[in-house]
Amino acid sequence: MKFSEFKKNIDAGLKTSLIEEESTERTKNLEIILNIINSINRSLVLEDVLELVLKNAIRLTNSERGFIVLKSPTGKLEFKLGLDSNNKELPEELFQVSSSVVEDVFYNGQSRFIEGAQSDAMFVPSKSIVRLDLQTILCSPLITDGQKIGVIYVDSKRLHKIKEKDITNTFEILAGQAASAIRNAQLYNAQLNANKALQEANEQLVKAERKALKSSIDSEIGQSLQSLVHLALLEGESLYRMIDDIQKQFEKRPEFKDSIIFDRLKLKAKISTDSIRSIQKYAQVLLETSLMNLVKDTNDLNKTVQTVIKYLVPMKKFQLATFNTELTNIPPCSFDSEQIQHVLVHLITNSVNAKKDATITIKSFTSDGYNHIVIQDDGPGIPFEIKEDIVNNYTPRNNSYGLFLCKSIIEKHNGEIKFLDVEKGTAIQISLPLK
Repeated sequence: MKFSEFKKNIDAGLKTSLIEEESTERTKNLEIILNIINSINRSLVLEDVLELVLKNAIRLTNSERGFIVLKSPTGKLEFKLGLDSNNKELPEELFQVSSSVVEDVFYNGQSRFIEGAQSDAMFVPSKSIVRLDLQTILCSPLITDGQKIGVIYVDSKRLHKIKEKDITNTFEILAGQAASAIRNAQLYNAQLNANKALQEANEQLVKAERKALKSSIDSEIGQSLQSLVHLALLEGESLYRMIDDIQKQFEKRPEFKDSIIFDRLKLKAKISTDSIRSIQKYAQVLLETSLMNLVKDTNDLNKTVQTVIKYLVPMKKFQLATFNTELTNIPPCSFDSEQIQHVLVHLITNSVNAKKDATITIKSFTSDGYNHIVIQDDGPGIPFEIKEDIVNNYTPRNNSYGLFLCKSIIEKHNGEIKFLDVEKGTAIQISLPLK
């Protein structure tokens, strides 16, 4: 019986001339059920809801013990909670009841009320029921929105003199409301876990992006300094030669024969050139350290790909993108998973930046002593000159430092990154050595 039907019957009973004793009993049951429902609906914490449900089920049926089992993701029934009449928690090993009763109730979706379990001619008691000397058993499925999510079970060694219809109807109402509360708590718990996983993923991405940003900035500064230093060196050397030429011309004139002004100018030019060369060395160090140190370990490249996709999919930026994977069984290899994740994130981000609803296909395979990952999209593609740059000693231009970092990271792994010829979009292959 559903709660709405039960309440309707009670309301009707209060307004008609039903037998006073029956009406009073139903009203009392309604009040109990309403109080229980109010109690279990106050929390969305699964453990609290299970405890409230079972505690009230034991009290309502005047039972000695109670247990709740829930359906696992694999479809099997799993023990979740056991309590006695004193609200003392019972361990799983004390859940010694007839599995046939519990499974029958779950799979058939029908409640079972067994009174006089030891002597009922219509019921063949199991060994556990005989051993525990159980007399009264009440078991109902937990069903919500047509889905069976578990079973609630109570028992007692005492023989209860209760009308089967009354106790079964009341217990079924409780089980129905309990199922909804438990399901809501499960959904809430799943949402919390999903949010936690997403938060952890975002934190890892932010951490990786900060490292990548620092490396990108260091690389950009290093490259800019290298260009400026190179230009300054050329100008310094040109100035030095110019001073030397002018000195030779002026030395032919008697009044400037013993002048030291040109020597001083050449000394200052030399000091300036030496200082610029020192700056050049610092710029080179900054550029090299921007690539970060590798922390290699034997890892599964396929799992790294799946981890990156798992992190990116929930993010707003990638919601319109479609991810397809064609990952074959490849052997483990040694690489820095954090840096390879950064490479994958950058390449995938490039695809989405070029086309928000890009279809991104990631493949893996092994050949010639290398594990290969191919990231292909259906976007507008990368300009030919940038492809040429990355193949031929790529030097960043137009703030395209991300690809430079990707290339540097892969090369530091003794690997290779290259563009593949495709009719549409961009396809980049990353190769990492197996040894």
